[in-house]
Amino acid sequence: MPRINHQLHEQSLITLAGTVGVGKSTLTNKLSETLGFRAAYEKVDGNPYLEDYYSDFQKWSFHLQMYFLAERFKQQKFMHEEGLGYVQDRSIYEDVGIFAQLQFDQGNMTERDFNTYHSLFEAMVMNPYFPKPDVLVFINGSFESILARIQARGRQMEIDTPVEFWEDLYTRYQTWIANFQECPVLHLDIDHYDCSDPVSMQEIVTALEELQQTAHPAHVKL
Repeated sequence: MPRINHQLHEQSLITLAGTVGVGKSTLTNKLSETLGFRAAYEKVDGNPYLEDYYSDFQKWSFHLQMYFLAERFKQQKFMHEEGLGYVQDRSIYEDVGIFAQLQFDQGNMTERDFNTYHSLFEAMVMNPYFPKPDVLVFINGSFESILARIQARGRQMEIDTPVEFWEDLYTRYQTWIANFQECPVLHLDIDHYDCSDPVSMQEIVTALEELQQTAHPAHVKL
């Protein structure tokens, strides 16, 4: 993907968000190349809890969420210390507002564990190592399109997960993003952009530039 000249400041943090299988890692790669920024990916390989979690939500949800929270904070600290432009695959806000809340609501996390988790997150966001994104890119689409992507990438533990789980997760994401106010948000529809197309990427970069200049948490759709 060719570089695009842009007006984003050199220490920008562009964070991608969206449900499982929606294409965050692919766009992180393409967008970081396009902007000349570094990419920060969600750590999935080597996660000691992920497979156990999919086999027993109730037993392993707290462990999994604590692992993700710790890894996400370490990533935030590293990016802050590097002081360079980054495109980040998934936000820490999703861990808290979507996944931990889902586990608690479904009875897979006790109130005591949920409160402990939230207390740790609140301590993290008050830390000087916790930069907010300049822009959050929310990747979305129809539930049918997203489910097809999950099935196409072929991770067996995801394929074996009941469709009702993905439906619930999808609905939670719609509610979460509608109330997100931490920074400006760029909404992308997976059926209406192509991250392999330079024209499509130029439109995304232009929208990011405009949103970075916004003084309030605006929501813009492409």
